[in-house]
Amino acid sequence: MNNSFFQTGIENCFTEFKTNTDAFTLPEKFTFPFSYVPHPLSVIAATELQEFLSLQTDFEHNFGLDPLQKGLVIGKMFGVLVVQKQNGTLGYLTAFSGKLANSNNIGSFVPPVFDMLTKNSFFLKEEQVLNNINKEIELLEQDPAYKALLKEKLLLSVTSKQQINDKKQSLKRLKAERKIKREQLNDLFECEDREEQKKDLIRQSLRDKHELNTLLKDWKIRLEVLENNIEEYQLKIEELKALRKKKSGILQQQLFEQYQFLNAEGNIKNLLDIFTPNTHSHPPAGAGECCAPKLLHYAYLHNLRPVAMAEFWWGASPKSEVKKHKQFYPACWGKCEPILKHMLTGLIIDENPLLKNPDVNIKLPIVYEDVYIVVINKPAEFLTVPGIHIKDSVFERIKALYPNATGPLIVHRLDMSTSGLLIIAKSKEIHKQLQSQFIKRTVLKRYVALLDGELEESSGIIDLPLRVDLDDRPRQLVCYDYGKKAVTKWEMITKKEGKTLVYFYPITGRTHQLRVHASHQSGLNHAIVGDDLYGIPANRLHLHAEMLEITHPVSGERMQFQAAADFQ
Repeated sequence: MNNSFFQTGIENCFTEFKTNTDAFTLPEKFTFPFSYVPHPLSVIAATELQEFLSLQTDFEHNFGLDPLQKGLVIGKMFGVLVVQKQNGTLGYLTAFSGKLANSNNIGSFVPPVFDMLTKNSFFLKEEQVLNNINKEIELLEQDPAYKALLKEKLLLSVTSKQQINDKKQSLKRLKAERKIKREQLNDLFECEDREEQKKDLIRQSLRDKHELNTLLKDWKIRLEVLENNIEEYQLKIEELKALRKKKSGILQQQLFEQYQFLNAEGNIKNLLDIFTPNTHSHPPAGAGECCAPKLLHYAYLHNLRPVAMAEFWWGASPKSEVKKHKQFYPACWGKCEPILKHMLTGLIIDENPLLKNPDVNIKLPIVYEDVYIVVINKPAEFLTVPGIHIKDSVFERIKALYPNATGPLIVHRLDMSTSGLLIIAKSKEIHKQLQSQFIKRTVLKRYVALLDGELEESSGIIDLPLRVDLDDRPRQLVCYDYGKKAVTKWEMITKKEGKTLVYFYPITGRTHQLRVHASHQSGLNHAIVGDDLYGIPANRLHLHAEMLEITHPVSGERMQFQAAADFQ
């Protein structure tokens, strides 16, 4: 085993290639980190790092690859940065996201931009203070006397309500009886003590009111005494929580100031400088701990020229995400985009493919048209509605093609990467009627997809709730706590040569529903071919909306439209 990865000291993070790289030309531009095909040099560096990870015995971390290994399973993102020394020597740096084997510093992996776990650091000292406050809060909350008071309050509250309610019901009955007696007295013309009896009824009424007020007062006093005793505990708990919040905020501010990032021009910005001008009010948790910022900062700090970069996942996937072992992934948008925007200043970067419109000259094939609706066959990699950077879309094309059309036009959407049938309404009224069919789920939809892998079962239903990944939009997560219900019916068409052709029948219509349901380990566990978010990029995403069935909004006729995929 090559132990060159396990040298000590941050000066030894540079690793020379074991593989001969003379045949490879250096890229003219640095990797655009949010959408890329790894350069061959990055692939070689990643392969060498993966070989090390497979064989190393210097640290223990359960990646979930060995079923016999004990400990919490935590897969990890690793990164490689191909760099060149000032003398022209080519090599690479390696990094891991967050912590590895419960440490920030492991062997020749680049160190964190700021190591909060350094012995006697202000973070560890303040963390101990916060831990002590947490213990005080826990002791108060678990104090037997406090819990007994809460239990007694609950019991007395129920008892008081019951007694007061019983008393009110009793008084209500007595009041009704007095009313009958009064009416009877009024009907008697001759009764020597009628006036006296009426006075007695008034005295009874006053007595009843007094008894109720006394009961209410007694219970109020008893509960107030109890609540005052409880409040003594709660005030102490709230004071400690306020102190914890204040100290935690100060500590977080100190940490943000310590995370200082160099860029290619030698300028430094901390997390507060980087995120404050952006839409984020505060840097998200873990900002600056990902591979890319760590790698670039180390390279700048040691006068190493960045050449190319790539990140890959190692180990089992988290239950909520779609991460495949050894697969390359782009940097995350939420935490890394603001930081890398600063850090890449001064480098010549590959163009952002998200700013390109690949279908600028393409025509929209019309499958069906009448006075009320239009059905088109949307090409892959073409927007349904205008985006932030690219305005060309189905909406813009239809608006130009039918200038007299009214209303929103677009009844439903397809992801940019997905091709297939889209229905357009030519008027506001027709749009409302069609959209009602989608809401009521009377529209039938069938997609065809090519999966990267062979399925064992022939059909089934996938029920995995989805929500957006707030740190890495537009990726979606499986989330049973906050996700929206997402259900897909599927059936296999055919399989061969390591691929499976399937039909998808989406019952719901969540963002990326079919892509996540196909790729997630609790779904089909095989990504759609060409899925650049949840699988491996290819010439296109092999997902196509091939059949759409609606009720015509005017004639009431049931109509079915079909358009074959170009990959079947």
